[in-house]
Amino acid sequence: MVSDVESGPSLVEAEPDLTEATRLAWQWHGQQTRKGRTTSYMSHLLQVQGLVIDAGGDAHQAIAALLHDALEDAPTIEERAEREALIGSRFHPAVLRIVLDCTDTTASESADQKGPWRERKERYLDQLERAHASSLLVAACDKRHNLGELVRDLRHEGRDTLARFNAGGTEQLWYFESLSGICRPAIPSGLARELDDLVATLRALVESTTVEAT
Repeated sequence: MVSDVESGPSLVEAEPDLTEATRLAWQWHGQQTRKGRTTSYMSHLLQVQGLVIDAGGDAHQAIAALLHDALEDAPTIEERAEREALIGSRFHPAVLRIVLDCTDTTASESADQKGPWRERKERYLDQLERAHASSLLVAACDKRHNLGELVRDLRHEGRDTLARFNAGGTEQLWYFESLSGICRPAIPSGLARELDDLVATLRALVESTTVEAT
């Protein structure tokens, strides 16, 4: 983890940038839905931004929270490059750095042409090990929301929930547990405890669904 030299501007000071980031998020993600559901993908992005703000994140982090999936969800590698260039020119360099740190695909991958799940996640975890502390807060809030939804769906739908994803319960557990450990030194203790509690709940649910399947 790399320590940040200085924090970004306040949310009030960055209102024009936050407004533009919201517009771009709707432009790039407004037609998307959550995996296997009809819920607008913007729900995820706005809730991650809310978690970042609740955790004390600055404007750079709040903007990056809205745009953290912009690159890996680009439909083509050309569109991905255009989005990266736009983020870099329109916002502070810290915003693009956070977005890049929170992206688990390479510049040669698009939304529909991604490498194997395990390979991407191992690379992403290694990437976070070297990331700035500001990036780790956004990554932790992203996974806090994803993990909360996964736990909720497993409780309501059982093991059928896992069929929507590219990895089974054991791999999901490995991933969330590993990421929580990497982010823990850079995030508020309350957020770290929430992640730990959700990981423990996920472990219990995965173990119970495994027993049901045998």
